[in-house]
Amino acid sequence: MKVSYKSDWTYWILILIPFSYLAFIWSDLPERVVMHFNIDGEPDKWGNKTNLVLVPVLLPLISYLVMLFIPVLDPRKKIEQMGNKYRQLMFIIVLFTSALACFIIYTASRGAELNTHIIFGLLGLLFMFMGYFFQTIKPNYFIGIRTPWTLESEEVWVATHRWSGKIWIAGGLLMVAAAFVTKEKIALAAFAGVVVLLSMVPLVYSFIKFKELEKSGH
Repeated sequence: MKVSYKSDWTYWILILIPFSYLAFIWSDLPERVVMHFNIDGEPDKWGNKTNLVLVPVLLPLISYLVMLFIPVLDPRKKIEQMGNKYRQLMFIIVLFTSALACFIIYTASRGAELNTHIIFGLLGLLFMFMGYFFQTIKPNYFIGIRTPWTLESEEVWVATHRWSGKIWIAGGLLMVAAAFVTKEKIALAAFAGVVVLLSMVPLVYSFIKFKELEKSGH
């Protein structure tokens, strides 16, 4: 996979959307805007509006550049073998971070409370896509469920990602459902619980699968 800036015009359009949105509303922005929200989604830190420029820089732009150069750093070139699958993942990540940047700029510009329900919904959709992507991902050092056991055995890697992909899709659906829960703290607790499960369950599964194969002589 060659590094290319000119051919990735669709990504650059997504990256430029939050920059363009910020430029469009710039003259209407107050000098002080919200820079941080507490756990209840209430503004608790304010700063100069020029700080908002960092939002699209740190989200879609940095995400794009990191994913652009990951294949270059891959010593075994496994990511290159993914072809369109990796490009799909890259597109979704840039799309997600661009939408998130626009949402953050919009919320900060209005000085309103952060609508965590929208965040939960966006993250849920992202987790669902990642679950779909996991089921086709090949062993590599950068993306996926990288435990000592998945990196040791390709069979464990494939089994773990196929099984975990379904779990992540289900978890993403739960996150989307949490977006419709009216009470913020209940929705946040549900979201945190799902994230913990999606992190820990694949790790345990990969260990168990590795031990099973070890006992069977594989």
